[in-house]
Amino acid sequence: MNHQKKPVAVIVGATSKWQSNGRNTKLAHGRELDDSYLPVGVRWGIGGAIAQKFSSEGYFVVLTTRTAANAGPLEIAIKEQDGECMTVELDLVSPESISNAFSRIRDEAGAPDVLVYNAGYLEGRDLPAGKELLEHIPDEMFETAQHIASRGPFLVAKEVMPGMREKGKGSFLISNNPFSLRGKKREEGQSFYYPRVMMRTLSQVLTEEYSEHGVHVANVIIDGLIDSPGTRALPIAQEKPEVVMNPVKIAEAFYYLHSQDKSCWTHEIQLTPFPTKPSY
Repeated sequence: MNHQKKPVAVIVGATSKWQSNGRNTKLAHGRELDDSYLPVGVRWGIGGAIAQKFSSEGYFVVLTTRTAANAGPLEIAIKEQDGECMTVELDLVSPESISNAFSRIRDEAGAPDVLVYNAGYLEGRDLPAGKELLEHIPDEMFETAQHIASRGPFLVAKEVMPGMREKGKGSFLISNNPFSLRGKKREEGQSFYYPRVMMRTLSQVLTEEYSEHGVHVANVIIDGLIDSPGTRALPIAQEKPEVVMNPVKIAEAFYYLHSQDKSCWTHEIQLTPFPTKPSY
């Protein structure tokens, strides 16, 4: 499918739970939203913006999502911008799904030159007030969080790191959040983000193991509210638009990391909107 043999960028979690018909959007607003007035760069949050950025830079982009239909509009948008892409279904809870997805990617697109792990989840957001303590977290919520934040990137790394090591180049970039910096109490309406610490630790381990083989690993801490249809409609975004982060600019940071010279790699970067104090 990648007939022009373009370099390959795989975006794990290319769509957003805050897109116009996303799970978080429906949870927060009780309905789907109209995104026709929004710039195309922000309609699918970080994953969509990163996919469009790499496509514009000449990459063949692979969009992964649990259900292919979720990425349909994004795929159309990329092709309308004269980009090339394909969508592959991938369920991070299933090792078989991960293995099958990357087998297809290698066969139809080629071995990934850059992998952006941008998978998210909303488990915990729908717990009612008074259920913030760990004792109220159902075991299945913990399991899902572990699958997405810890086990998932571990299994994905096993799929792409050998090929990058053999080529002596490549990038494995992780989209993370400030809960990866230290353990914090979960507030009402927040996801169960404790396992994000393991995601950051994995990034550090992969840096130790694969940098000497020419593979660039970086943990990107996105420290703020990201613009998208669902977040833009929230009261805080309406009242304080200056605290909302532009996903197009976030995507530029990911491309910057991938294009860095080997002599001066960055392995962790924290992005924060200007009026907000950085998390620590």
